[in-house]
Amino acid sequence: MKLFECQSCGQILFFENTVCEHCRHPIGYLPDRSLLTALDPAGERFWHPLEPSAQQERVLYCSNHDYDVCNWLTGPDAAGGKPFCFACRFNRTIPNLEIPENLERWRKIEVAKHRLFYTLLRLKLPIRDRREDPENGLVFDFLDDPPDGSSSVMTGHSNGVITLAMREADDASRERMRVEMGEYYRTLLGHFRHEIGHYYWNLLVRDAGRLDECRAVFGDDRADYQQALQTYYDSPTPSNWQDSHVSIYATSHPWEDFAETWAHYLHIVSTLETACAFGVSVNPIVKGIGRASGRKLGDPYTEASFEDIMQAWLPLTYAVNSLNRSMGLADFYPFVLTEGVMHKLAFIHPLIRESQTG
Repeated sequence: MKLFECQSCGQILFFENTVCEHCRHPIGYLPDRSLLTALDPAGERFWHPLEPSAQQERVLYCSNHDYDVCNWLTGPDAAGGKPFCFACRFNRTIPNLEIPENLERWRKIEVAKHRLFYTLLRLKLPIRDRREDPENGLVFDFLDDPPDGSSSVMTGHSNGVITLAMREADDASRERMRVEMGEYYRTLLGHFRHEIGHYYWNLLVRDAGRLDECRAVFGDDRADYQQALQTYYDSPTPSNWQDSHVSIYATSHPWEDFAETWAHYLHIVSTLETACAFGVSVNPIVKGIGRASGRKLGDPYTEASFEDIMQAWLPLTYAVNSLNRSMGLADFYPFVLTEGVMHKLAFIHPLIRESQTG
């Protein structure tokens, strides 16, 4: 994530800000420019950005701004009916807002989803919605479990449809599931980064003629998926899983291995951009854990080589994990990137770079 500041007063802004806490200017996000901007009124519903490169534009907030779940802006061509920003137009089913607690759950979900879309746009990845691709276009359903308790919504992906169970937005419920599933990490943003990995497996591997290349790295995806999951849940954890998998769940099937590895690539480039934006520099005294990370690293989304990304990431995680432990907290990044895992990450890197548009 970039470091943003208010164009009116210079106050540091966070990605989710809707108003500058110092000068009280309204704040909105311009996705085509990857920046937050302070806003001046420009007539009913419309605003002029204070960002110099966009001052001549007239923009309006996404309709979901009315629910305080979105601060993204869209153009005047969307003024008819309900204008939705780039990220919100992929929503097919929003939570039932007649359930009182669902508004706050939806806010948490949209914070994570908008951060996902920030990364997808920064990576310049192709994204097709359901109108552009009726069979496999990307769409989101945020669903509650049936009130009668007859079944449970499963978070997952199917042919472009990403379903998120609303209970994942309850911190206590999600933490309980994380412990019960024996996971090191379980967040809303992690769910989105994982599930979008399945979407991009379809788009960049299956539909792009790269199945053989991918199978050579992750294994044969033609293995029966349901049977593989059943075996995974019924069997003890392989003793050597860390040799070639970033998580235990990645051992269940090649599709899940790809999605887990994809998610970690997004974790890495997003966090490195934040570190660089704040000028974080890690200069380890101990040899053999990589070189410094900080402003010398090129843009991890579009410029930095895979080798430079890994060399910057490892010392950063050692340092922040150590800081967390000094405070009695869990590790910031509780994963081990072995040679086998980095080999898989090295497959994801050019897959993304070669698909970048514009």
